[in-house]
Amino acid sequence: MAVLRTKEIRKLGEKDIDKKLNELRLELTKERANIAIGASATSPGRIREIRRAIARILTVKNEAKRQSKKSKSDSMGKVKGAEGKE
Repeated sequence: MAVLRTKEIRKLGEKDIDKKLNELRLELTKERANIAIGASATSPGRIREIRRAIARILTVKNEAKRQSKKSKSDSMGKVKGAEGKE
Protein backbone atom coordinates (compact mmCIF):
# COMPACT_ATOMS: atom_id res chain seq x y z
CA MET A 1 0.00 0.00 0.00
CA ALA A 2 1.36 3.38 -0.96
CA VAL A 3 1.58 6.41 1.25
CA LEU A 4 -1.80 8.02 1.81
CA ARG A 5 -1.75 11.77 1.28
CA THR A 6 -4.12 14.28 2.87
CA LYS A 7 -5.33 15.51 -0.53
CA GLU A 8 -6.24 11.96 -1.48
CA ILE A 9 -8.14 11.46 1.77
CA ARG A 10 -10.16 14.63 1.28
CA LYS A 11 -11.26 13.42 -2.16
CA LEU A 12 -12.74 10.23 -0.69
CA GLY A 13 -16.32 9.94 0.53
CA GLU A 14 -17.18 9.38 4.18
CA LYS A 15 -17.82 5.65 3.72
CA ASP A 16 -14.56 5.21 1.82
CA ILE A 17 -12.65 7.02 4.55
CA ASP A 18 -14.16 4.76 7.23
CA LYS A 19 -13.36 1.68 5.16
CA LYS A 20 -9.76 2.80 4.64
CA LEU A 21 -9.41 3.56 8.37
CA ASN A 22 -10.61 0.06 9.30
CA GLU A 23 -8.24 -1.51 6.77
CA LEU A 24 -5.27 0.41 8.14
CA ARG A 25 -6.12 -0.44 11.75
CA LEU A 26 -6.38 -4.12 10.83
CA GLU A 27 -3.06 -4.00 9.00
CA LEU A 28 -1.41 -2.28 11.97
CA THR A 29 -2.74 -4.97 14.30
CA LYS A 30 -1.37 -7.70 12.03
CA GLU A 31 2.05 -6.06 11.86
CA ARG A 32 2.20 -5.68 15.63
CA ALA A 33 1.09 -9.29 16.12
CA ASN A 34 3.85 -10.51 13.79
CA ILE A 35 6.42 -8.64 15.81
CA ALA A 36 4.98 -9.92 19.09
CA ILE A 37 5.27 -13.57 18.02
CA GLY A 38 8.86 -13.03 17.02
CA ALA A 39 8.53 -12.78 13.26
CA SER A 40 10.41 -10.03 11.53
CA ALA A 41 8.44 -7.07 10.27
CA THR A 42 7.84 -7.00 6.53
CA SER A 43 9.23 -3.50 6.45
CA PRO A 44 10.62 -1.72 9.51
CA GLY A 45 9.13 1.63 8.54
CA ARG A 46 5.73 0.23 7.63
CA ILE A 47 4.27 0.49 11.14
CA ARG A 48 5.20 4.14 11.34
CA GLU A 49 3.72 4.78 7.91
CA ILE A 50 0.45 3.08 8.88
CA ARG A 51 0.21 5.04 12.13
CA ARG A 52 0.72 8.32 10.30
CA ALA A 53 -1.90 7.43 7.68
CA ILE A 54 -4.39 6.66 10.47
CA ALA A 55 -3.59 10.00 12.08
CA ARG A 56 -4.13 11.82 8.77
CA ILE A 57 -7.51 10.17 8.29
CA LEU A 58 -8.63 11.02 11.81
CA THR A 59 -7.47 14.62 11.34
CA VAL A 60 -9.47 15.01 8.14
CA LYS A 61 -12.54 13.47 9.80
CA ASN A 62 -12.27 15.85 12.77
CA GLU A 63 -11.82 18.84 10.47
CA ALA A 64 -14.96 17.88 8.59
CA LYS A 65 -16.87 17.43 11.84
CA ARG A 66 -15.78 20.84 13.12
CA GLN A 67 -16.63 22.44 9.80
CA SER A 68 -20.14 21.00 9.86
CA LYS A 69 -20.67 22.19 13.46
CA LYS A 70 -19.42 25.64 12.53
CA SER A 71 -21.72 25.89 9.53
CA LYS A 72 -24.67 24.79 11.68
CA SER A 73 -23.96 27.43 14.32
CA ASP A 74 -23.48 30.14 11.66
CA SER A 75 -26.81 29.31 10.07
CA MET A 76 -28.64 29.56 13.38
CA GLY A 77 -27.70 33.23 13.74
CA LYS A 78 -27.92 35.30 16.89
CA VAL A 79 -29.93 34.27 19.92
CA LYS A 80 -33.28 36.07 20.18
CA GLY A 81 -33.73 38.33 23.16
CA ALA A 82 -30.04 39.09 23.56
CA GLU A 83 -30.38 42.40 21.76
CA GLY A 84 -31.05 45.61 23.67
CA LYS A 85 -30.32 44.20 27.14
CA GLU A 86 -27.76 46.16 29.10
